[in-house]
Amino acid sequence: MKKSSITEYTNEELISNEKKIKSVTIMLSVFILMLFIINIILTIKRGFSALNVIPIALLPILILNINNWNELKKEKVNRNL
Repeated sequence: MKKSSITEYTNEELISNEKKIKSVTIMLSVFILMLFIINIILTIKRGFSALNVIPIALLPILILNINNWNELKKEKVNRNL
């Protein structure tokens, strides 16, 4: 399945996808922040474990979502939406 370009989206699709990516990105960033805080507390209480790397492993997904969100915002500005 071919991934369509952002410039090929209709105005409604662009606005809809921007809202979806915005909400997912914000939720993911909140959950990663919570995981970092929980991991710091658990590391202090119990010591380091292999599960402490999970928030770090999720950071690339967050970065990709932020980049996609910024691209959609730029396209909205280019279309004057």
